Amino acid sequence: MQQTEVFEGKLTTRSRMRKFGVLLTGPGILWLLVFLLIPTVFLIVLAFAQRGSYGSIDWNFSLLNLERLLGFSSFGWSPDNLLILWRSVKIATFTTVLCILFGLPMAFWIANHGKSMRAFLFALIMVPSCTNLVIRTAAWMILLGPDMFPASIARFLGLIAEGESLYPGSFAVYVGMVSSMLPFAVLPLYTSVERLDWGIVEAARDLYAGPVRTFYHGILSQMMQGIIASVILTLVPSFGMYVISDLLGGSKYMLIGNLIQQQFGSASDWPFGAMLGVVLILTSVISLVIFQRVGGKNFV
Repeated sequence: MQQTEVFEGKLTTRSRMRKFGVLLTGPGILWLLVFLLIPTVFLIVLAFAQRGSYGSIDWNFSLLNLERLLGFSSFGWSPDNLLILWRSVKIATFTTVLCILFGLPMAFWIANHGKSMRAFLFALIMVPSCTNLVIRTAAWMILLGPDMFPASIARFLGLIAEGESLYPGSFAVYVGMVSSMLPFAVLPLYTSVERLDWGIVEAARDLYAGPVRTFYHGILSQMMQGIIASVILTLVPSFGMYVISDLLGGSKYMLIGNLIQQQFGSASDWPFGAMLGVVLILTSVISLVIFQRVGGKNFV
């Protein structure tokens, strides 16, 4: 006879509790298995296959795709792929840092308004992100063109030569990346601001802490979970972005996302594209783990 237990005010048994747990978690586990775990495993397996004739897949496994990624080929060694990976890491990191720096004051500014005004300000931030990314990027192409006022101001300040524009180039790519990722950074930062315990801030002031130490230990330490969430929401998509760099970079600013798109598109080299995808996933995970551990320790 099974031993009965009380769970949430009801008399039940362990077997019923297990069945109830499976019923609750089963759909979610099945969803992750079908749409996350199985595709990831297939991507890893495909990464070690080879490209056959006419873009087919040759299931003879080797490390040739990894060697190709590292720059080794029958023609010798070339750093092109590693430079593309480094450029992707650099842009994603700078984009994330800029989004945090811009998002923090915006979160505090929104939190200082009334409820009705907060909703309006959030609409101003979030509604543009509901527009298609290609349309928003095309708008930046027009705005940063040679006949628009940003380029005129840049020429007046001597930042660009006469007849030049801010697009295409690295500046346009950064503008497009930050404008696209910023809404996803502001939301978790604002949530952290709303949950701040201002008593800790007052205690730091009572202990004669200066403005910098008060902000560092009294405010920023309480917002670390929101900052980490903002980093995740901005860093990971920035790594794989290719639309913005392709359009605002003038098809000359190659990132790993553009390289992956080429392999699954015109190049028809799915195994090498899968290897690039695996490296992209590993780079994202490693970066997040490093930030969470180092950032978490520094703000405790």
